[in-house]
Parts: sequence; C-alpha cells; structure tokens
Amino acid sequence: MPEHLTKEEKRQVKEVIRKIKKSDGVPRTAQESIPFERMFQNGICRVGSDYYTKTIQFQDINYQLALQEDKTEIFEEWCSFLNFFDSSVHFELSFMNMTTDAESFEKSIAIPHKKDDFNGVRDEYSTMLFQQMQAGNNGLTKTKYLSFGIKATSMKEAKPRLSHIEMDILNNFKRLGVRAKSLNGEERLELMHTQFHMGDNEKFRFDWRWLPGTGLNVKDFIAPSGFGFKNGRTFQMGGLYGAMSFLSITASDISDRMLADFLGMESNLIISMHIQSVDQNEAIKTVKHTITELDRSKIEEQKKAVRAGYDMDIIPSDLATYGSDAKALLKELQSQNERMFLLTFLVMNTGRTEQELENNLFQASSIAQKHNCNLIRLDYQQEQGLMSSLPLAHNMIDIKRGMTTSSTAIFVPFTTQELFQPDKESLYYGLNALSNNLIMVDRKKLKNPNGLILGTPGSGKSFSAKREIANAFLVTDDDVIISDPESEYSPLVERFGGQVIKISPTSSQFINPMDINMNYSDDDNPIALKADFVLSLCELIVGGKEGLQPIEKTVIDRCIRKIYQGYFENPVPENMPLLEDLYNALLEQDEAEAKHVATALEIYVHGSLNVFNHRTNVDITNRLVCYDIKDLGKQLKKIGMLVVQDQVWGRVTENRSAGKSTRYYMDEMHLLLRDEQTAAYTVEIWKRFRKWGGIPTGITQNVKDLLASKEVENIFENSDFIYMLNQAVGDRQILAKQLNISPHQLSYVTHSGEGEGLLFYGNVILPFVDRFPTDLELYRIMTTKLNEVQETKKEQA
Repeated sequence: MPEHLTKEEKRQVKEVIRKIKKSDGVPRTAQESIPFERMFQNGICRVGSDYYTKTIQFQDINYQLALQEDKTEIFEEWCSFLNFFDSSVHFELSFMNMTTDAESFEKSIAIPHKKDDFNGVRDEYSTMLFQQMQAGNNGLTKTKYLSFGIKATSMKEAKPRLSHIEMDILNNFKRLGVRAKSLNGEERLELMHTQFHMGDNEKFRFDWRWLPGTGLNVKDFIAPSGFGFKNGRTFQMGGLYGAMSFLSITASDISDRMLADFLGMESNLIISMHIQSVDQNEAIKTVKHTITELDRSKIEEQKKAVRAGYDMDIIPSDLATYGSDAKALLKELQSQNERMFLLTFLVMNTGRTEQELENNLFQASSIAQKHNCNLIRLDYQQEQGLMSSLPLAHNMIDIKRGMTTSSTAIFVPFTTQELFQPDKESLYYGLNALSNNLIMVDRKKLKNPNGLILGTPGSGKSFSAKREIANAFLVTDDDVIISDPESEYSPLVERFGGQVIKISPTSSQFINPMDINMNYSDDDNPIALKADFVLSLCELIVGGKEGLQPIEKTVIDRCIRKIYQGYFENPVPENMPLLEDLYNALLEQDEAEAKHVATALEIYVHGSLNVFNHRTNVDITNRLVCYDIKDLGKQLKKIGMLVVQDQVWGRVTENRSAGKSTRYYMDEMHLLLRDEQTAAYTVEIWKRFRKWGGIPTGITQNVKDLLASKEVENIFENSDFIYMLNQAVGDRQILAKQLNISPHQLSYVTHSGEGEGLLFYGNVILPFVDRFPTDLELYRIMTTKLNEVQETKKEQA
C-alpha cells in the first residue's frame, strides 16, 4: 500500500478490499446489476474488461407497403448488410416501443404564440394535435437501434476499429435509403435511462461535469429505484412489472411480417436480436461434421434393418429429412452468398399491473404461435434477460439458434417510414394509418415543395387544403393566396383577418391586370416578363384556333413598352397603366392587326365586361388573400384565372426580395388546364416558383386533365408532395402507372372514407387518416358539408 496515504485513507482502502473479497458476485444494488464498466463521452462503452461497444439509431423505410420487386431489393440489400459483419463483431438489433414523455411531446408540437389576435386558435390547434397523438398510438414512441461490439485490449486499440465499422454501417444504411446516426455517450445513457424508467417517465438529468465533484457514477443517473426478481418468471423495475422471454424458432418457413406484428403491439415493449456471425470455415466444418454423424446414424439404421430382415432403404423419416436439410445447408454455405449466424431473439413485455403484463404476454405468445413459433419464458434468467435487452450488444443468455443469412434477414427491421419532423414550421397532415403516429412535415424541406391534392367529390380535398392553410397561417410567417372558383374559402379567410377579393361584373372590388413591381423578373427588365403575360391575356381574348398572329404579337409588345415607360420614369400608383391604355395605344398604331386586337379588347375596356379595366382598390398585400371568382361568367372566368395567376406571380416576386415564402392554392385546378394560355402559365408556375420562394398547391378531382399534354404532365413530375384521397376507378389506374403505386398502396385510395388516403412526400409513400375533431371552431369554419355550413350560419345569426 502506498506510503503517502494517511491513516484514515489506508483504513478506507482496506475496507473496500475487504468488501470485494467478501462479494460473491451477486449484485446488491440496482447499479451493480447494470452490466457495463464505463461510458465514454464519444459514445464508446466498455462493457467488460476487453469488450467495447457503440450504438447507432436508425429510422424506418417503407417495406410493408412497397412493390414486390422493391421488397425483394430491400431484402437482398439487408442480406448483404448482415454479411458485412464478420465473426469478430457481435451486434444487436433493438426495437423499443416506449411511452412518450407527454410533457416534452406536447411542448414539441405546441404552436408558439405570436403578437396577433389568433393565439386562441393556436391553442385550440395545439390541443387537437396532442389529442390526436394520444388517441392514435396510445402515446408510444417506436425507435430502432443497432449496437455492435468488438474485443480489444484497450480503448486506444478499440477506438479506430469501432470508428471504421461505424462508418461502414452508416454507409450500408445509406445504400438502403435509411437515415441513421451514431449516439454519443450522453444519448446512450439517456436511452438506457428511458428503458429503466418506462413506468414512471422520470426525466433524465445528467452532465459529465457533475461526475468528479459528486463522486457519483454514470449508473447512478440511469438506474431505477430498484429491481425485484422474486419468482424467477417476472421482475419489477421501479413501479413497472416485466417479463423476459425468448423466441423459440421452430417454423421451417418464417414470414417477413413476424417482427412487424410484434412491433405492432400497443404496449411498452422491447425486442432484442443478438446476432453473432460464425466464421465461414468453422460453419462449413460444423455442417460437414453433422452430415458425417447423420451418415453414421444412417448406416447404423441400415445394419439394424439387414439384421432384422427388412428393406435397408427404410430408415426413420427424421433422419432422411435432417440429412437432406444438412446437405442443402452445406450447398448454400459453399456456393451461395450465405453465411451462418447465431441468433438470440429476446422479448421484454411490461405492464403497470401483473394482470396487464399477463395480457401483453398472452398477445405476444399469440403472435409467435401465428407464425408457428413459441415464446418461452426465461425462467430464473429474468435479470440476465433484462440486462441483455439493453442496447449494449452484450448477450447474457446462452440460447442461440443457428440461422443462415437469408433466414436471419427474414426478420426485416423495416415496416413503414414515419413522417414526423419536430420543426417549428412542420404542419399536420393526419395520422400514419399503419403506425398511428402523427404525420407532421415541412414541405419547404423537399427538393421541390410543389404539391397536389387529388380526390373525388366528398373525399375531403377542400377541407385538407383549408386545414393546411390554417396550419400554415398559424405556424409560419408565409403569405397565403387562394384562387377560389367555388366561393368556399371566405369564412376561413375572414376569421384570420384576410382579404376576400370578390371579382364579378357587378362587384365594386377590382384588381388591375396591368399591375407590375420592380422585382417582377429575374433580370433588370421586368417589362419583358410582363409582356409575356399581356400577350397570353390578349391571346385568350382574341381567341381563335391559331391565337395571335406574329404581327399582332409585335404591335402588342410595342404598345406594352410604350405604356409602361411613364410608370418606370415615375413609379407612383396613379401612373400604373390600365387595360384602357393598351387599347388606346393599339388604336394609335398604323397596322390593321392592331385595330383587330383593339376591337377584341373593346368589350373588356368600354363594354359590359370591363371588370378588369380599373385600378386595384383592395388590399392585395394582406398575408391571406382569397380571389373569389365564382360569379365571373364563362367569358370572364378564364381571363379572371389568368389575372389571378399574374397577381400571385407579382406577390411571389415581391416577397422573394424580402426573403418570405408565398403559398398559392388553386382549387378546381383542372379549370386552369383546359385553355392553352392558363395551362402554360400554370406549368410555368410549377417550374419557376420554387427558386422564388413560392409553394403552389393544385386541388383537383380530374386527374386526366393533369395528363392532357406532355407539357401539363410536368406538373406531376415537378410535384414532390401529393395528398391523394379517394380516387375514381379510371383515375386509380392512371395514378398507379404514373406514380408507380403497388396494388396494396392503391387499396388506401379505393372506396376510402373522407380524410383517408396516401401521402407522397418526396420518395416516401404513407397511408394516412385524418379524423379532424368536429367540435372545434376551426372545423366549423372549414367544413364544406351543406348541413354543417347551414348550422354554422344559423348559430352566427
């Protein structure tokens, strides 16, 4: 013992040594039960004296909903992933269904207050989101992890090898299209803390700086109040009851649904798959030895048969089966891309009471039996089983099942991708129909935020659009513009203090189609782009099969430049040109073609359709603007829609200079696609809006109109967000081909109820269901059901 220690210090050291000598290896505290020695800040954990591990969290991808060929591809990639691990690397797949910390979750989805008059609606919407989460998945959060470990004599030796394996695993996940990230030491501790506190939701409070001063160990921050292993068949962890079982794999053929069925249970549950690769030469040697032993047994049986005087070819059927199976296995290991693995499949069921635990155990056993396997309790190994379920890649259960690569890979760890982005501008789109988790995403994060809302009448198209508009208005600072041909958005717009612009021949509200701003174009010449719009407008007015002739286009272009000259010299509102100025300028030209165009324009300037020959007299700068064009007659509706699109373009260009996004909603979008001019302008919006901060959304029931021409088809190709509700028979087949939808996916838009369908977000396809509560003020404002609308009007009266 070192001489520099004081008498008291020497006494303390002797006491520690005495306790260690007295210890029989049985843990006396909850901390002693936890089987690791040290957690490092970089995420490496020393589990034994020579065993080091790391953990990677990975997200889901669409497997259960994928096309059959895509499933096969994912399965083959997953087989290659498993084959990457050699016999020196032990790894563990952990699947955790755990109760969400309600308080922190509520905080993450709550809409922050702003300095306006709508915080009451924000609170109502936040409450609705929280209730949807609770009603949907019983408040469970489902996470997935891969932990891996290697033997090494020191941290210095382990660190570079673990980093190398980690990079390879992350690259393998990337090849599968799976998002994954490594956990640091604090994150790994928090994960274990969550597991040990499943029943009490105690918050994890920890900082590395606290360790030296307090003399505490990291285990003190994660351990539960206590473990109880009383009867060998169950355990208690804090206030929670639990039981560890292992899966006895007796089926000759396992379905890829098995793991998904276990993870579909709506209770606190942890599944751990410990997988150890067997050295290929050792595996082949073992199988060859088995075949030799079986052959020896076969010869013995044949000798017995000869001695007994019956046919020597009659041997026990089990022996024949095992022999052929073993030879088939040897062939797989020698000639195909198959390796041998040892698998331990552990299931941890929990319950707040012993009865709830038994119910959950019964459900898990039923799932195993459905797949011709058995779930067997780990009698008198509950503690070892519990500690083996920690994401430490440390297996304390010596029950292993030999499996080939493909039979191990059948436990595909992917089911359906979640779409939950806890960002401040994420919007609600319903619940994932497969997992019941909230779908909350931000379209701005897509490569291309352009969107479509498709569905038959009554499927919930307009309601979905209104819900997104309301959500975007409350959560973001974006401007929202609506083209409303059916006059159904006014109550929502008025509730949020927006501007409803009613355009009709009898209306006193006007917008000037000749409006322009300095930011109207990418370059320094905004007139060039404005001229393109005015030419489209004149083409729509002049009509005819061939549209404007080259000379007519030339004179119109000449007049446009002339009438805007005064405005750009002195850009005040009273100098903004009107349609009448174009009409007058055309009359002054010498060409007969100019007179022809002017005559066509006359009815829109001096005649009964002069609604667009006025200066703008409404607030088009309001954050929320709705252009109500329902009462425009057939002659004016096409022009009205084109003018609205130009107004939107002007707003988008103005907002771009201020760094602000503009959302544009086109209800009954098929109306815009029926005329060449409005269709061309719509396609232009889909192509160019993104880089100007515009987010266009088309709402339509007529899918065929979206495919009317190769040009219009670009709208489909340039939409990374599609909200697809119930579809008509003819449209379903078109969409299946266009969007590469599997028959199973198609079933979600076949005779589906209102608010149910498929969501396309980038390359993710999710079935959703939106059960928006009907008792909210927002619902009453957004509903389009006639009886509900009339009821609301009566209440207001």
